[in-house]
Amino acid sequence: MKKIRLSIASVLLIISVLSLLIIQTFQMIQLYERKNIQFRQNLNNCLDKIAFRHEKAEDYKRYMNIINKDFSGQYKDALKQEFKNLMPIQESISIQDTQIMVNGKMENYLVIKGDAFDSISGVRSEQKVIARDVREMRDLFQGKSGHIGHKDSSAIAIQLNQKVLQHIFKKAKFVNEMMIQAFRDNMYETPQRRIDAIFLDSIIRIELEKEDLPQKYAFMITNEFGRIINFDVAPSTFKNNLDSTKCGRINLFPSNILDEDLYLHLYFPNQNAFIIREMKASFFVTILLVVIIIIALVFMFRTILEQRKLSELKSDFISNMTHEFKTPISTISLACEALGDSDMVDENSKLSISPFVKMINQENKRLELLVESILYSAVINKGEIQHNDIDLDLEELIVGLVENAKFRIQGLNGTISTEFIGNEFILVADKMHVTNLIANLIENAIKYSKETLQIKLFLEQNTKGLQLSVIDKGIGIKKEHLPKIFDKLYRVPTGNIHNVKGFGLGLSYVKSICEEYGWDINVKSQFGEGTTFTVTFNTKQKWKKK
Repeated sequence: MKKIRLSIASVLLIISVLSLLIIQTFQMIQLYERKNIQFRQNLNNCLDKIAFRHEKAEDYKRYMNIINKDFSGQYKDALKQEFKNLMPIQESISIQDTQIMVNGKMENYLVIKGDAFDSISGVRSEQKVIARDVREMRDLFQGKSGHIGHKDSSAIAIQLNQKVLQHIFKKAKFVNEMMIQAFRDNMYETPQRRIDAIFLDSIIRIELEKEDLPQKYAFMITNEFGRIINFDVAPSTFKNNLDSTKCGRINLFPSNILDEDLYLHLYFPNQNAFIIREMKASFFVTILLVVIIIIALVFMFRTILEQRKLSELKSDFISNMTHEFKTPISTISLACEALGDSDMVDENSKLSISPFVKMINQENKRLELLVESILYSAVINKGEIQHNDIDLDLEELIVGLVENAKFRIQGLNGTISTEFIGNEFILVADKMHVTNLIANLIENAIKYSKETLQIKLFLEQNTKGLQLSVIDKGIGIKKEHLPKIFDKLYRVPTGNIHNVKGFGLGLSYVKSICEEYGWDINVKSQFGEGTTFTVTFNTKQKWKKK
């Protein structure tokens, strides 16, 4: 039985360890998936920022190309036209370059001249206006218009500048033409001219430093048909052989619906290692927990094995010791029988030694019973109990044991009675074990009785089977001791009562026999009032009625 239990414990231990490993592995896989999803989210956010910055940078470069473009000729033409609209000029208009000191700095200006004719008065006059010399479009937004000190000229210059701005921006003729031309030119640019790989690499590096992403990366550019774009000058991080299915992808010009789409593919060669490093705290705790549990289980298993070996050694020692005791016990028993034989001892000597022989014989019987109990306990402990089941008459067996008990308690106050309800009872079991079981219960009742013994053995047959109750009116057992009374070598403390002798093996032996046969044993006790032990022989295959 114990070997089976040990095997079951080993299997359960292995299953527990495997289950723990499976659960922890599943949790780590789930954690890895969550980290991977978070990594993808961070990557998508980073790609969005890269595309936004790159597109804005390209728009700024295009804008600066327009702003920095020399359009002085168009500006002068606009000045002439607006000057003619402001003044009644009939003759040709001329523009001359000049320099004026403004805030301690010489700046370029234009002198606009024109002859004006008043048709009513017939008077001709020359009109002059000074305006800034604008070479680039951004110069329109910088500085202030100069003046020549004449109030009217200053007012005309300011008005002229405003008209020129309206002519260029409000009407948007020139700017529109320039922007359309810029986009028209850009449509025919190759992807290599639209994208600066080194500049794009710098944007990627800056954005990655801001995000929780690996700093080691590689990228490539493809068009909308998946064809890889190569560059004559490219950084070391540019690769043209990346697996696009393992890369994050983003359109580098998401707001440009006119031009060809160009896609950035960003790849991290150490992505898995990076995610695992992010999991290192959880991974370390999980590994530590698994190791501790495995060590604890292995230690527990080794302890069980050592305890089993010690138990076997103890049982073997007890068995050998009790077998050795049997020889002197048998010798003493034979000697007592010889001393009681009239052929061996004369009548005078027999009368004088008879009390001592009787005492020796009783104590020898008691010692023999104790040795038998120890031996059977050791045998049961090893799971090697053997029994020869026969038909037993419980009523006859109980009556005989009660008569022996009455003989033992001669001289003491009290009674031991029996009561049987039903017909004669036959139990299929081993006679020696059943006899020892009932004898131990009777012995226990006698030990823990008060000065006046009141013990009753009640046997009945009911729906549960055969039920035997051993009832005493003794000192009782406290509630805290009841769960332990069937433990081996445990004895209930009796306080100042010192006449209770024994080794705590009787009830342990009784419990073992009941477990062997599948019988139920229960105890009810009230401290100071008495105890009742009830054995139910409830296995139908083990009992039968005559």
